[in-house]
Amino acid sequence: MSLKLIRRIGLSIAISATLLSVAQAETVKLAVTDLVGLEELQREFGAFRDVLSKATGYDIVFQPVTNRTAAVEALRFNKVDFVLTGPAEYVVMQKRAKAKIVAGFSRPDYFAVIVALADGPYNNVSDLKNSKIGLGSVGSTSKHLGPIQALSDAGLDPLQDVEIVHTKTPILWQSLKKGDISAIGINHLNFISLRDQEVKNGGLQPGAFRVIARGPDLPNDVLMAGNHVSAKMLQIMNEAFINHSDELVAAILTGQDNQKYSGMRFITGVKDSDYNYVRSMYATAGYPEYSDFIGE
Repeated sequence: MSLKLIRRIGLSIAISATLLSVAQAETVKLAVTDLVGLEELQREFGAFRDVLSKATGYDIVFQPVTNRTAAVEALRFNKVDFVLTGPAEYVVMQKRAKAKIVAGFSRPDYFAVIVALADGPYNNVSDLKNSKIGLGSVGSTSKHLGPIQALSDAGLDPLQDVEIVHTKTPILWQSLKKGDISAIGINHLNFISLRDQEVKNGGLQPGAFRVIARGPDLPNDVLMAGNHVSAKMLQIMNEAFINHSDELVAAILTGQDNQKYSGMRFITGVKDSDYNYVRSMYATAGYPEYSDFIGE
């Protein structure tokens, strides 16, 4: 047999092995609850998906979902294998779909604050009784549930003692400055960003605003696995986050909206009990069963 023929046979075997490996790669479906549409998923998490696929050997594909309810139903009926979601969504999904935690996606400085104007009459939470407070989107962990729990922790009943209005964050900011509302409940990093933008635009200085309450650091965003996902697959995914942490973090941060994860790390020891504070938020909001998404 000629050397040339041997090389051809060797190349053919190598190509066949590669094709067989690709053909045998198990397909895994991944959803992200706060993104709608394949284009958004690809833009924000495409690089992350590619690195995770390489690290696990799975063919990971995106499964777009229209909302949080669609995501939990997809988990329940095995239409999606993994979902990346926030703390408020986690407690509902865990209850309704018995989903399991793979890893936490930490978010530095992720907590809710109650902000008032520094020259106003509101120096602490008790001063807000019988006033109007602005919050962000209904059901948001850091823009709705976190702020009302911060009020409750400070002694106010947010369902009885104040009037709450929900609107978009830029409108909340303008309403606070104009005095249309007494205070706003907001994600801390959103507050810092708005305050910095205010200075950049020649507006009020940081000292014009006062944080009169803040909640504790909120639990991590979490990658959840459907109850149908095997223990072996869970172990492989978990090990990927341990062994390829730096690569996966770098991949996440290529997404513009994912800058909220700047400075993050993966937490692989997350427990269900870490989310009990979120369950208390649902009770404070009047949904003690936390079996449905507020606002859907």
